[in-house]
Amino acid sequence: MSQLDELRGQIDDIDAQLTALFLRRMEVTEQVGRWKQANGIPVLDTAREREVLAKKAALTDDTARKDDVIALYEAIMGISRRQQRKLLTEAGNGDYQRICAALRTARTPLEHPRVLYQGEPGAYSDEAAGAFFGAAVHQSHVATWEEVFLALKEGRADYGVLPIENSSTGSISQVYDLLAQYGAYIVGEQTVKVDHCLAAPAGTTLDTITTVYSHEQGLLQCADFLKGRDWARVPRLNTAESAQFVSKSGQPGQAAICSPHAARLYGLDILAQHINANDHNYTRFVIVSPVPEHRPGSDKVSALFTLPHRTGSLHQLMTIFAVNGLNLMKLESRPIVGRSWEYLFFADFAADLTAPGMDGVLLELTQTAEGFRVLGNYPACKEG
Repeated sequence: MSQLDELRGQIDDIDAQLTALFLRRMEVTEQVGRWKQANGIPVLDTAREREVLAKKAALTDDTARKDDVIALYEAIMGISRRQQRKLLTEAGNGDYQRICAALRTARTPLEHPRVLYQGEPGAYSDEAAGAFFGAAVHQSHVATWEEVFLALKEGRADYGVLPIENSSTGSISQVYDLLAQYGAYIVGEQTVKVDHCLAAPAGTTLDTITTVYSHEQGLLQCADFLKGRDWARVPRLNTAESAQFVSKSGQPGQAAICSPHAARLYGLDILAQHINANDHNYTRFVIVSPVPEHRPGSDKVSALFTLPHRTGSLHQLMTIFAVNGLNLMKLESRPIVGRSWEYLFFADFAADLTAPGMDGVLLELTQTAEGFRVLGNYPACKEG
């Protein structure tokens, strides 16, 4: 037997002892849960858990291992809470009650909706709306993302279609901020393949171009193509509006980075195709509603939350996802206006909130976070 095999054998022996002790601990925590049930005590006692973790860390003098010991017991206590919640029915806090009320009152999708997107016809948002709702749906458009949210709030539209992240350039932070500001709900998502081209009026050639227009994301995604070319780069509202602007201006030397569909729509010649650096380039759009909905096959959750401003609070919340087997697909942070160095977190995770046991998960998330809001539970788009 090699030395490695001997060491692995020692680990197996230790693991057997740990497992036996863990099972004994779970028997005792079940008794604790039954006592809490009989006496009307909530499962989570945050102050008590902080005290316990501090005591566990004090069991070792190895400062390098203290954080590891804390992480171990955070996971163990998370499993214990999950066990106890199966015994208890708790009323929950205000965030939890609001989430439950939203789930109970969620409407079914509208059959003949008014759909609004930002940009001009031919924009990728236009494509996303058509792909999600079908070509026959009533669509209209506005100039800015905030106008979409205002129209939803004022009842002038039923759904908005908004880009929220790109596979090459990342999240679109302004849309995240508007989601938090206006209290809208995500009821679906659609991915669209981004295939940029360089388009210009008839007669324009590459050596006569002086200025290129596009959305700032379009310019960024085509940075490799633009590198070394002595062209002014001017950001505009979106790619389709850039194509429209170049088509209407009639000025020599102007070109737009846009989709082939927008180029054809506005009568421009395509001078170069597939110019974005990443061929596997997709934009994820969210379908936003002023009220929550529940659609068949909902398997993805978007949420936002804030955390107590103390060490380990994010790790404590992440432990809830790990213990309950929830796949955390995305975690994004945004600064909270007026609260220096504090952040609002946006998370996507795989779940159906109506599934058995998810009420307990939601309760624990709302108890651990300082504030927790579900933005939506909807079917994940399988394209892209």
